[in-house]
Amino acid sequence: MNKKKSMSARFIAEAAVIAALYVVLTWLSNLFGLASGVIQVRISEALTILPVFTPAAIPGLFIGCLISNTITGCAALDILFGSLATLAAAYGTYLLRKTKVVCSFPPVIMNMIVVPLVLKYVYGLGDAYLFMVATVGAGEVISAVGFGLALKAILWKQRFNIFPELAQSKV
Repeated sequence: MNKKKSMSARFIAEAAVIAALYVVLTWLSNLFGLASGVIQVRISEALTILPVFTPAAIPGLFIGCLISNTITGCAALDILFGSLATLAAAYGTYLLRKTKVVCSFPPVIMNMIVVPLVLKYVYGLGDAYLFMVATVGAGEVISAVGFGLALKAILWKQRFNIFPELAQSKV
């Protein structure tokens, strides 16, 4: 098999594994009532740090969020806009991958903007927009920054073994 085909297969496999992990972790969060709503701490949002290691995480996180929002019973517009927010956040993380901490901020920022608007206009949750910005933001800080940076620290030592394409880019 030539190198281009194997890299393509690897990219698809990495994206699929990341999507599957996102779905499972969101489902676990949903068991505790934390996957959606005004107060949410999706354990799966820790995975939003993965674009630091592989661009395959960008479609993986998008597809994982799309599936997660579908199986947890979100409204169609929530599925669409929530998934697009995750896609934009994943791309932002990828662009900031060479920073130590700032790379974990795009999911916080995107979800603080998009999720409260979805909660307000799709689910009609009233005029507490700033409260929802604060609660969604706090949940994202816990999951994307706290858990995400912990995951980054765990993966960092083995990054070249887990993500061999990093050895070529010297991240």
